[in-house]
Amino acid sequence: MATNEPTTEKEQPAARDLADPIVTRLAEQDDTPWYRKPNLRLLYLLMFPTCLGVEMTSGFDSSMMNGLQAVDSWDKFFHTPRSTLLGLMSAMYSLGGIVALPLVPVITDRLGRRHAIAFGSVLMIIGAAIQTSSQNYAQFVISRLIIGMGIPFAIVAASSLIGELSHPKERGIMGSLFNACYFIGAIVAAGITLGTFKMKSDWGWRIPSILQIVPSVLQITFVYLMPESPRWLISKGRGDQAMAVLVKYHAEGDVNSEFVKAEYVQIEKTLELEKETAKGGWLQLVSTPGMRRRLMIGAFLGLATQWSGNGLISYFLARILDNVGVKDNHTKNVINLGNTCWGFFNATIFALTVSRFKRRTMYLICTISLLSIFTGWTIASARYALTQSQASSRAVIALIFLYSPCYNVAYNALTYTFLVEVFPFQVRAKGITIFQWFGRMAGFFNQFVNPIGIRNSGWKFYISYCCFLLFEVVFVFFLFPETHGRSLEELAFLYEDDKVLEQQKRVEEEIRMEENPDRKDRASSS
Repeated sequence: MATNEPTTEKEQPAARDLADPIVTRLAEQDDTPWYRKPNLRLLYLLMFPTCLGVEMTSGFDSSMMNGLQAVDSWDKFFHTPRSTLLGLMSAMYSLGGIVALPLVPVITDRLGRRHAIAFGSVLMIIGAAIQTSSQNYAQFVISRLIIGMGIPFAIVAASSLIGELSHPKERGIMGSLFNACYFIGAIVAAGITLGTFKMKSDWGWRIPSILQIVPSVLQITFVYLMPESPRWLISKGRGDQAMAVLVKYHAEGDVNSEFVKAEYVQIEKTLELEKETAKGGWLQLVSTPGMRRRLMIGAFLGLATQWSGNGLISYFLARILDNVGVKDNHTKNVINLGNTCWGFFNATIFALTVSRFKRRTMYLICTISLLSIFTGWTIASARYALTQSQASSRAVIALIFLYSPCYNVAYNALTYTFLVEVFPFQVRAKGITIFQWFGRMAGFFNQFVNPIGIRNSGWKFYISYCCFLLFEVVFVFFLFPETHGRSLEELAFLYEDDKVLEQQKRVEEEIRMEENPDRKDRASSS
């Protein structure tokens, strides 16, 4: 896909300026809001339990594991797991994802986005059932592995389906809401554990465990009421079905819509050009300089979304609070619930607004503010360790709450939107899988190492996070592209300027043929 001859920096913008973003231009001319379009409104309503709701499982899991550490019946049943044992309990969720990820793009690309969501949901229900009925430590750990195996199928397929089904005007917002739904599950789990932590029986932890199946049940119930991705349908030679989906949901049934005709042609010709230049299998991700850069970005985001300190708050808040003098379990659960509600509030605000701004700018704001917050957190924790100062303890709690909007402004609000934009269709599932693989590896490492580090090193352990956050700022500044304001097909050749003009040429030629059927017939006969 790379050009054979080097292109100067002056030539690159010129090539891009010549490319007419026809679909984006036509979309901007549509001034009717989505909520006044019955079919599009129904589509977004169906996305909530089927696609957006996938992240509720992730949120429920992390908040539940956080809350269970302050539930006495759970602590006693598993003989007070700390350090390595506690880390293994949490880390098995990520290990399950690592084991399953090689199969994720196979199922997502071959069977379709909807089947992949359903498959992952079934695995998560099985895992939650085993978790609820656990009779010993080993059974609980195995259940966590199975739940972890199911979640990446649903996440990769759902995030792809959101980007490929949404109208271009709302694609950024819908993609941002995907991660915001994490907090719905987290709030529910935090509220449940707050309500059950005083129960003397094992139901104090079994009730939260069984309720983890709810998001997956919703996905299985509603996923086949959703249309399949029109891009996937076209890639499988089912163009008529893809056009029907686009006409119904992007044009409210208007078969003569100029926008839908242009959108269909752009998708069809872009996929055609991608197939011509693509190498088979996973080698596509390293076949050209542009693809290798995409691979680096996907891998980086997988690491950054887990190694920015959020794993400490998501899974080990109770142990962090121990280190700054907060010992009461009720207080820990109240802080957990309050921080989760605050996270949902600011994540939702960002999801509805941040997609209107430049992606790279938002990521720079995110990484720089996280570095500042975590540096202050480390200093306050060190002062508490030295002086037992209550002011330092309160400062740590305040910084934990300040951390949430700094992380959510980009890593939560934009990550899946950005990934869908960076990776073209032919490698989209593989690209998001790479992100998931690095994220699960980083999560496994974090969840296993964090409780050991917190226990053995205390505040000094946080210095490692400060160092990585500094690296994140540098990486984003030098290597992140800008993807704001274009359709997915207009971004398909983000790093391949020679293909941009070829893409435009084919799209314009096909549109002219659609407008002149006689010319199209002559071209077909020749």
